[in-house]
Amino acid sequence: MREIPQNEGSHGFERKCALVRRRVAESILALLIVAMVSLSTCLTASAAVQHKLAHHAASRHSRAHSRPRPQTKPRPRLQQPKPKPKPKPKPKHRATVSHPAPAPVAASRRGEVALHFALAQLGKPYVYGGSGPNAFDCSGLVQQAWRAAGIQLPRTTRQQAIAGTAVPLSQIQPGDLVIFYADASHVGIYAGNGEVVTAPHSGASVHFAQVSWMPVYAVRRPG
Repeated sequence: MREIPQNEGSHGFERKCALVRRRVAESILALLIVAMVSLSTCLTASAAVQHKLAHHAASRHSRAHSRPRPQTKPRPRLQQPKPKPKPKPKPKHRATVSHPAPAPVAASRRGEVALHFALAQLGKPYVYGGSGPNAFDCSGLVQQAWRAAGIQLPRTTRQQAIAGTAVPLSQIQPGDLVIFYADASHVGIYAGNGEVVTAPHSGASVHFAQVSWMPVYAVRRPG
């Protein structure tokens, strides 16, 4: 068996230790390189994932804003029914008579309407046979006054003395006919307060007169 010199043995051991140390260092370096490469790869992948997430979120936000919002239909307004148009009045034909037909008047207001017409004639002159519109005699005034109230009376005082309904003097009302004298030769329209509106005689005009100034023959209520 060959004897190894002491110096040679120590140098060989040192070489082996150096070799081991170098290989360990290389291994550690390799591990560090692998670790660094892995870390770099992880960081790159993480960045890519974050970029994708950010891009996806931005895309969703853009689509949400660009998407048209559903339009809500306005509530229909309740339309009130339109009033029916009033029928146009038919043109009236011109009357062929001197006085147009009177409008209908309620029975309770006829005397009031007749008196109102007679009062509107105060001051117009007496003319024998006159029946308006500018002059009257007594029976012509009565006839036209009650014509305005919707009642057609005879033309003369004697005919008017039997027209309508007889009324006691104690129950006389405005608008009633007051017939004077026993021959029924004069007539007036009762105006209240013991007075009549009448067209008395030639040279006078339509005016008020006291009922008591002439003898009363009858009181008649037309209609």
